[in-house]
Amino acid sequence: MSSTTLISLKPGEIGIIAALHAEEDLYHRLAALGFRTGKQVCLVRGARFAGPLQVRIGTTDVMLRRRDAQKIEIQRSF
Repeated sequence: MSSTTLISLKPGEIGIIAALHAEEDLYHRLAALGFRTGKQVCLVRGARFAGPLQVRIGTTDVMLRRRDAQKIEIQRSF
């Protein structure tokens, strides 16, 4: 498995959260949404023109800004 950030996934790809490299406020917001180390995430789609990413974590879909997604380190599942 290789380590990368959530923003580098292509639609349909799955990864496991390895770490959250965010400031305290964002860290707590992401944790409240279910983004925790060891959780599986799937990139559903990315909006055009550098818009938000639709990410599925468990059974919940979340829209994330790309700059926030860059702070989520993942391990790719192949």
